Amino acid sequence: MNSYGCQSMFAPVQRMLLKHPRQAFISQANIDVQWQALNYSACPDFNSAVREYDRFVELLEQFNMEIHFAPAAENTSLDSLYVHDPLVITGRGAILGSMGKYARLAEPFATGKFLAEMGVPLLGRIGGTGRMESGDLLWIDEHTLAVGQGFRTNAEGLRQLKELLVGQVSEIIPVQLPYWTGPEDCLHLLSFISIVDKDLAVVYSRLMPVPFREWLLEHEFRLVEVPDEEYESLACNVLAVAPRKCVMLSGNPQTLRLLEQAGAEVWTITGKEISLKGTGGPTCLTRPILRAAAE
Repeated sequence: MNSYGCQSMFAPVQRMLLKHPRQAFISQANIDVQWQALNYSACPDFNSAVREYDRFVELLEQFNMEIHFAPAAENTSLDSLYVHDPLVITGRGAILGSMGKYARLAEPFATGKFLAEMGVPLLGRIGGTGRMESGDLLWIDEHTLAVGQGFRTNAEGLRQLKELLVGQVSEIIPVQLPYWTGPEDCLHLLSFISIVDKDLAVVYSRLMPVPFREWLLEHEFRLVEVPDEEYESLACNVLAVAPRKCVMLSGNPQTLRLLEQAGAEVWTITGKEISLKGTGGPTCLTRPILRAAAE
């Protein structure tokens, strides 16, 4: 039985990769040097970030998953805290991305090296002019993948990804992303949708391409609509640790209530330092390595 494989957004997490602020942020001095160039909204406080993250880990531990912590790595930035983005884990191994943000180019190799030490083989990598960040990959189900195309993932990256996924995926749905606030900010596909069960998604419809939204409705998804006032506080970024068992940022009461009305259990974390300032919610902070088959 494989100890890796994650072609789902909601099946129960059994193994999880994290990177603690001690290894990503390193120190307050390191944060002070980097945060503006990385386009953070404000300067994170190191000690507060450590406390927030420790509480996040404590929450994840209650779900009985095996948690691994990536080490500090040379040439990576504060953004390496967001371990979801550099690669994708398939049933046949890891595919290393090629980051659309220059400061993150070293992350796929650093993370891939650590995963190899854990026994996760390398299936392939995106190279040349191809760009791919996993924040643009949304598993609808085990064999159906939506891929956002924008500033972080391009057509060449998608072409290479398709080749690497032959035999594992039956349908890939390209989703054209809007310009929104431009290339300096981060708009991933997962910026406006999280799938938390086979028929339930949290969305911000104002950013969704109409054909993709209609496709979801045609496939009988119930859409939990994030209100305008909760989009900037990352209400769309919801981590499903199991079907309808969700972790999201506090401060989004309307979205939380709508999720509960849809039958979900919801746990919240404080993310002022580790999420809001770097625009990375619970999904961004986590890289599931193994998800079990959903019942």
